[in-house]
Amino acid sequence: MTPDSRPPMRGLLGWLEDRTGLVSAAQKVAAHRVPRRSGWAFVFGSATLFAFVLQVVTGITLAMFFEPSSATAYASLQHLSRPGSFEAIVRGLHYFGASLMVVMVGIHMIRVYLMASYKYPREVQWLSGVVLLLLTLAMAFTGQTLRWDQNAVWSVVVGAEQASRAPVVGPILARFLMAGDSLNAATLSRLYSLHTYWFPGLMFALIGLHVALVLRNGISEPPTPGRRVDPKTYKQEYQALVKRDGVPFWPDAAWRDAVFGAVLILAVTALAWRLGAPPLGAAPDPSIVQADPKPDWYLIWYFAALALWPYGVTNLMIILAPLLAFGALFLLPLVSNRGERSPSRRPWAVATVLVTVGMVTALTVVGQREPWLPHFGAAPLSARTVGSRDPDVVRGAALFHDQSCILCHRIGGQGGVRGPDLSAVGARLTGDQLTWRIQNGAASMPSYAGVLTDQQLRDLVAFLETRQ
Repeated sequence: MTPDSRPPMRGLLGWLEDRTGLVSAAQKVAAHRVPRRSGWAFVFGSATLFAFVLQVVTGITLAMFFEPSSATAYASLQHLSRPGSFEAIVRGLHYFGASLMVVMVGIHMIRVYLMASYKYPREVQWLSGVVLLLLTLAMAFTGQTLRWDQNAVWSVVVGAEQASRAPVVGPILARFLMAGDSLNAATLSRLYSLHTYWFPGLMFALIGLHVALVLRNGISEPPTPGRRVDPKTYKQEYQALVKRDGVPFWPDAAWRDAVFGAVLILAVTALAWRLGAPPLGAAPDPSIVQADPKPDWYLIWYFAALALWPYGVTNLMIILAPLLAFGALFLLPLVSNRGERSPSRRPWAVATVLVTVGMVTALTVVGQREPWLPHFGAAPLSARTVGSRDPDVVRGAALFHDQSCILCHRIGGQGGVRGPDLSAVGARLTGDQLTWRIQNGAASMPSYAGVLTDQQLRDLVAFLETRQ
């Protein structure tokens, strides 16, 4: 076959290979051998990459419509959120894609940790993955603030306030995040720059490094009990394994990545099509402090931990706990890069994962309920709950609502849960004890001395005494 009679595609590939070498490089990547037993448990790394590509594509598309100006951002977001519009579907893809990426990177790191794939010679792969996790969380936070509604504005303020508590560098971090000493017109531009340029650029570089290291060191083989990692012999043993019992990445292993990634993208597309863009809150107004800023569901566990932590040690939770957590992740491959890899021989690793996942799940559930907040809008106690026609008791029940006690205390299933349940308080405390508590308050309860008249105090105590 003469050069002129070759199929057009083959001729184009030959031209491209002659000038760039890309075709042979792609063939080398596709043909690199992986352990035969690397099954479905190994698809989460590729799934994270699928999610990142989705975020890049949808993010670039949204940037064509979003106006990163504090004066017009909210209006442009309203335009992007019109139900049934193409823009709303893209915004929904970006929103659900963020959740997908956080979940996939979390599961991927759990799999790597349980199989001890961070050991020699893959220590730098783990370290780059930890930094990618940090950047993913940073992208999630800045992405939420770019919604630029009332909650987003106050989320920026809360984030800056937390950053300011760090010793020495805290005030510098806060000013950097806010683009000044307080919320201003440049704040949104700063967040937009971080979210669309700096963080993605760093992630592109680290993902390139991560993938290059995977190709260089190979995909870790599924661990076998008793087979220990010895840096002196591991590479030779691994090469012998993949030569003897390995398969080409494409198509023998890559088809699982492709199928799993396609299913995830279809699921996210279905959610975006069905639910559309997440709703916006009220227009931003920093002069209005009635806001309940909280992160999206995948970060709400940290929000709940901060809310439940004793106030006196909040700084330790905000600064020291994340430093210890990520410090441990960074040190892990440096202090434990050899030895046993099988989870059955490392029960402490399995226990660590179970405790961490259980804690995050429990805090997420609590964070959605927000038991530390007053139950604003609680209705007055029903006549059935009051259960008395005594005028003093009836007036006391009305005061229990009018003085906002019901916002934090529950009686008969009605009211908030921030404070103790008072359904049986009359059986626990005497009238004098109730009077003392109401007048003096507590750590999270205001004092009502001077707020209630003597008659109102007696009526409220009379009502509470009936709670048997």
